[in-house]
Amino acid sequence: MATPWSLEADFLQACNCEYGCPCEFEAPPSHGKCEGVGVWHIIKGRYGDANLDGLTFGFAATWPGALHLGGGTGGFVIDSAANPQQREAITKIASGEAGRMPFEVIRMTFSKLLAPAFAPATFPANGTSSSASLGAAIIVAVEPIKNPVNGQPEKLRVEHETGFMFKSADVVSGKECRVNYGGLNYSYPNKAAFVSRVQYHN
Repeated sequence: MATPWSLEADFLQACNCEYGCPCEFEAPPSHGKCEGVGVWHIIKGRYGDANLDGLTFGFAATWPGALHLGGGTGGFVIDSAANPQQREAITKIASGEAGRMPFEVIRMTFSKLLAPAFAPATFPANGTSSSASLGAAIIVAVEPIKNPVNGQPEKLRVEHETGFMFKSADVVSGKECRVNYGGLNYSYPNKAAFVSRVQYHN
């Protein structure tokens, strides 16, 4: 029997695509390859009898083309505040070993899975002006997209009922999207990003 798990989390996603990210609409990445991050701050979570409330983890990855074509290299960075039981639980969920969306699908797109890393986490949740970090390994900050004429913040949302990362999200600008982890090293300021509240379970 699979160990039951569930997560409710605040989620930030940022990548190298232009605003809106064509990958969300089954189109090729803006610049051929896909590089990006996702960070979850767990509001309420469990893996078996392990309580995961308040912990943060994220992924960083690079794919040579569209995500669904695979061939990616990526892995996960986990909040160093997690105890050994919690680290094992998050590793099993994030690696896809525990099964179900979205982590099982993410893992399927990797040709190379990096060893998990552990780093101090921050996640000041503030809607469309949120940020998160896992040490220097993953740093992401978002802000509203500005109207090019009057400079005022835009309010944009996407509803993606068949999406596997989120079903609905605020469309924002990735003010920061920086990675230095497992040989991955990139920075994409002011590109596509999303903010969402997600729920996953097996």
